[in-house]
Amino acid sequence: MSPLNGPTGPGTSAAYRFNGPAPYAHDSGRPALRLQCPPPRRDDPVLAARLDERVLEWASHIGIYHGQLDKVRDAGFGRLATLCYPATEDEELLLVPARCALAIWAMDDHYCDEPALGAVPQLLGSRLANASAVLGRVRLPDRFEAAFEEATHGDPALEGLRSAMGHLRHIVTPGQADRTRHSLRSLFTALAQEGTWRATGHRPQVWEYLMNRQANSFLPCMTVIDVLGGYQLPAEVWAHPDVHDAVGTAALAACIANDIYSADVEGHCADGDFNLPAAIITERGCSAQEALRLSAEVHNELMDHFQHQSQALAECGGRELTRFLAGVLDWCAGSLAWHRTAPRYRRPASVRPGS
Repeated sequence: MSPLNGPTGPGTSAAYRFNGPAPYAHDSGRPALRLQCPPPRRDDPVLAARLDERVLEWASHIGIYHGQLDKVRDAGFGRLATLCYPATEDEELLLVPARCALAIWAMDDHYCDEPALGAVPQLLGSRLANASAVLGRVRLPDRFEAAFEEATHGDPALEGLRSAMGHLRHIVTPGQADRTRHSLRSLFTALAQEGTWRATGHRPQVWEYLMNRQANSFLPCMTVIDVLGGYQLPAEVWAHPDVHDAVGTAALAACIANDIYSADVEGHCADGDFNLPAAIITERGCSAQEALRLSAEVHNELMDHFQHQSQALAECGGRELTRFLAGVLDWCAGSLAWHRTAPRYRRPASVRPGS
């Protein structure tokens, strides 16, 4: 029997909320872009503010973004969790993915993007290998364990990852924890590939960039959707190729939305950065405005594909899979709403084109 065969009847059909493209505008002085995604099911400013303060306290205690905690406050990772996981109002539960998301963003900034936070390209591979070990499932002989602990403690990015995963382990089953670890290690591999591109001055073609983004995606954030919903997606269902393809499609679409909203900032970094509009410009030699339009087309194509995949899976899957796929759509909707307003993805108006 296929692992997707499950109960049918009331409660097992997907309640997808696609009603055509939503007019989400990329407000960088360019024409509005229509990104296909429903609005978030919840936007609770009061809950978000409480979570933001607690996330800020955690970041200060851990030591990530030392001297730059205003970035943490402005980004609103508590609000991100509020938007993306509407299945629960439990603050303790919502704090877990909020901390995990901040830990992942902090690793990217501390190791890859921001020299002021300690990013050193020559150390990236070694640091990511240590990060993979910190995730767990690595056991050294006892006489070497102390040396590993000494070498990896005191690094703020690793401390954030260690702490966030520790909180996660308190609320997940071993199977749920394993899927998160696996997706994070895939993300680290993709970050290492970006490091190689940066070190060699390579500008990836579109196919090459999208291949990297399959792993360097929001998939780790999506692995805990069932945890926040109070149920467990069976391991054999999570591992099913059709399910993995559908969730990966949505995760990639969410990353392209990230690329669109961050294009202003990343396109003006001193060392450059990698995003889909930049890859399209490299390949086609088109304008930045055209590259954004084409990126939006790719996003919408992926979201449309996810919708069809989800509907097909709902016909043969059980209640847990239906709930999970609806949760994936909720996550994409919340992430898009967050990107529209997060100061992290805004350049000062004084340096925007046409200013």
